Amino acid sequence: MTDLTSPLHLPGWAHTYSGKVRDLYVPADGLDSVLLVVASNRVSAFDHVLEPPIPGKGALLTALSNWWFAQLDRPNHLIVPADGIPVVPESVADRAMLTRRLEMYPIECVVRGALTGSGYAEYASTGAVCGIELPAGLSDGDLLDTPIYTPAYKAPLGEHDENITFERSVELVGADVAAALRDASLDIFTRARDLAAARGVVLADTKFEFGLDPRSGELVLADEVLTSDSSRYWDAAAYEDESLPRAERLASFDKQIVRNWLAANWDRTGEPPVLPEEVVAQTLARYQELFDRLTGTGA
Repeated sequence: MTDLTSPLHLPGWAHTYSGKVRDLYVPADGLDSVLLVVASNRVSAFDHVLEPPIPGKGALLTALSNWWFAQLDRPNHLIVPADGIPVVPESVADRAMLTRRLEMYPIECVVRGALTGSGYAEYASTGAVCGIELPAGLSDGDLLDTPIYTPAYKAPLGEHDENITFERSVELVGADVAAALRDASLDIFTRARDLAAARGVVLADTKFEFGLDPRSGELVLADEVLTSDSSRYWDAAAYEDESLPRAERLASFDKQIVRNWLAANWDRTGEPPVLPEEVVAQTLARYQELFDRLTGTGA
């Protein structure tokens, strides 16, 4: 399977960390205020990194994040090249973000505009999501009148993130920061949802990550934002067509094709099987379609 311990050699940069789908580098000369975030083509599901990678995935998600950063009137982690910062190598330029180094908050800021996925499962069991009571009688996929903020605690590497209440987030980061994270997340989601709707796409839910810039004291939007990997998008026309099966109405522009194939072909014991070429191609096509529709660059 994919080896996360063998990062690329990038002149001027020293590898510092690899997650399932991203690699982090710092300037080799010791400059501590800058990071290079490189999105790989790796694809993960059910806590495994799969083979083969999705060619072009890293570049598409990076381009979509950059596009969203440009739409949002909010401080983000991107910086422009400058003297004293190593050049971003051409080999990763289309899938790398040059960013300021932040003190990241241990909160995954989840906003739900629709009731589905783990949120629906919790609602079906308790009538609430992360401590937020919701009206009775809601179905999987129903849009919420008002988006809800349902944070999660970012667990250490190798452990599962934990859904938490807002009150628990206050205990973790303090009342002022918890409120700022919630308010910023809801504001960004609302703007993004409206923009996506104008392009025939439903933004069902998403997650944001924020950090503190120790130099400016700003709350800064970081990591990927509103991509297919961090968000659930549905085709608006299909969603509104109640004659379609639920699975078609709620088909997302992400790696759900991969999850579905794995669920049908793997019992989650041992190493997962290699993805067929057609699954790889179909997944890339879904990523590309969302990018084209949101940005208006499609044919």
